[in-house]
Amino acid sequence: QVQLVESGGGLVQAGGSLRLSCTASGRTFSSYTMGWFRQAPGKEREFVARITVSGGGTDYADSVKARFTISRDNAKNTVYLQMNSLKPEDTAVYYCAAARLRYGLLRLQDNYDYWGQGTQVTVSA
Repeated sequence: QVQLVESGGGLVQAGGSLRLSCTASGRTFSSYTMGWFRQAPGKEREFVARITVSGGGTDYADSVKARFTISRDNAKNTVYLQMNSLKPEDTAVYYCAAARLRYGLLRLQDNYDYWGQGTQVTVSA
């Protein structure tokens, strides 16, 4: 069992930055692919970014590419999402998730086994 706790959300003006953190319980964090997803009001939850177990590989949704950076520190059981040049359309609840799956369709939320409770990010115009 893995428990995930997100932090770092808040209110920021357009063009600003935020860094989200997600800390995991347990000693097997380094064996999980980690991902970030988000859900805006009235919309379905969508993929944002993911990172491989070693941190050597990353993948981003087109909407955040070149603005967001995912990283992880396995010694601290933590995954990060650095968000720069934020836009009002980035407003959403952001969730981190852990997947046992290391390869394949890791943009699909169904392939993730554990989820955090979410943290609200609001970007004002």
